Amino acid sequence: MSILTRRRLLRRAALSATATAATNAGLAAATAAGGVLAGCDEPHDPESEPSPVADLRFPPGFGWGAATSAYQIEGAAKEDGRGESIWDTFSRTPGRTRNGDTGDVAADHYHRYAEDLDLMRDLGLKSYRFSISWPRVQADGSGVPNQRGLDFYRRLVDGLHERGIAPMATLFHWDLPQALQDAGGWESREVAYRFADYADIVFGALGDRVPVWLTINEPKTVVQNGYLSGHHAPGHRAPQAAYLVAHHLQLAHGLAVRALRDGGGTGRIGPAFNLHPCYPADDSPGAAEATRLYDGYENRLYLDSALTGRYPDDVLADLGPDSRMVRGIRDGDLDVISAPVDLVAVQYYTPIYVTADGTTVRRWPTSEADWQQIHPDGMYDILTRVTRDYGPVPLTVTENGLPTPDTLAADGTVDDAGRIRFLRDHLAAAHRALAAGVPLEGFHVWSLLDNFEWAEGYDQRWGLVYVDYPTQRRVPKRSAHWYREVIAAGGL
Repeated sequence: MSILTRRRLLRRAALSATATAATNAGLAAATAAGGVLAGCDEPHDPESEPSPVADLRFPPGFGWGAATSAYQIEGAAKEDGRGESIWDTFSRTPGRTRNGDTGDVAADHYHRYAEDLDLMRDLGLKSYRFSISWPRVQADGSGVPNQRGLDFYRRLVDGLHERGIAPMATLFHWDLPQALQDAGGWESREVAYRFADYADIVFGALGDRVPVWLTINEPKTVVQNGYLSGHHAPGHRAPQAAYLVAHHLQLAHGLAVRALRDGGGTGRIGPAFNLHPCYPADDSPGAAEATRLYDGYENRLYLDSALTGRYPDDVLADLGPDSRMVRGIRDGDLDVISAPVDLVAVQYYTPIYVTADGTTVRRWPTSEADWQQIHPDGMYDILTRVTRDYGPVPLTVTENGLPTPDTLAADGTVDDAGRIRFLRDHLAAAHRALAAGVPLEGFHVWSLLDNFEWAEGYDQRWGLVYVDYPTQRRVPKRSAHWYREVIAAGGL
């Protein structure tokens, strides 16, 4: 890896760290720069909201849903045989999370899942995207499965079916068993094979009841935030390791796909990628060139390998032949990584604008998460781009949302008008993509519940449902009532 590449990756890591840490100082700076913070300093006045988009109907059977992840909502960190995860270790390390928050209790979903299932039913959800905790199924990441953990997910899946909601299960949403991290983590090729074993166990226990499986959630975030910026677990700043980790995550994805096929599973399966449309910050040739490479690291590294069986030549050249990633690619790996999938899950939050020197600039207002620029057209652009570049593979949006400064009013309501505006505009963009020929099957709001927002702890609220953490009381926000009406109408 060249010195220039190392500096570029570290700079990207710094940008990523800034992007994910929504501090009060960052919000103040955004306001001073003229950005309108959606849902923050806009008045929550229904009369001031944009008019509803007229009569945008989605196809019959469209997968209206919401999403969560295990570590962010379950709690019960030491119950029923669950082992330690890297997020247990990371969040309990002083200085790693805001206010020292951990996921030990989170939204207590492990004990309150039946109540949460009823909330989903009352919302009218057609699909629920959740994740399975690897350390709850295998405490040390290998060996005999923990039946109590599998039983919990069986109860959850059965409860979804009883309420007419289709389960969509994610195998890995960042909570790697700590024992596997101690053995090298995703830097170790062996962990990809342990993941395939774990996937096979889960398929055997739940496969007859789960119609859609997602393999790895946002491998890019693990790479950038866990191994470049270091502000997510496992908290490393190791450019040489980061893209070897990317390769092993992609390999784990392919091995899990093969495990489902080899085991005779009938469910559909695919990856879950957070995709950021990248645009030149100006009209200069240098900006266009830098944007192309930036897009390679942000999007094509993952899409190309999974869907075409190749890593982007420009990214490999930029990393260099001596990089740990390039040296770690073995014969046959890309055949495994590109095992045919049934769908691709797309998670869209923000665009990226790239200058000629490879830095980024802000073009749109931001949310409370100061890395998130509010640009609904980016949803249309990324969905149509995937279809244009990779063919008519079915797509589903598995995360889209924003944090707003939600407070519980004296009358027991939560008015989050900013979230309604955001979701309405992004759904309208998704509808435009459908009209343009994108085979979009569903849309899942992030998130169903307020929850543990990783390094930001409990400071940011992303949910349709307000969680009063001291009491664990659930209160559907105004956006939840709005979304229920959208689902009932089948559109906007």
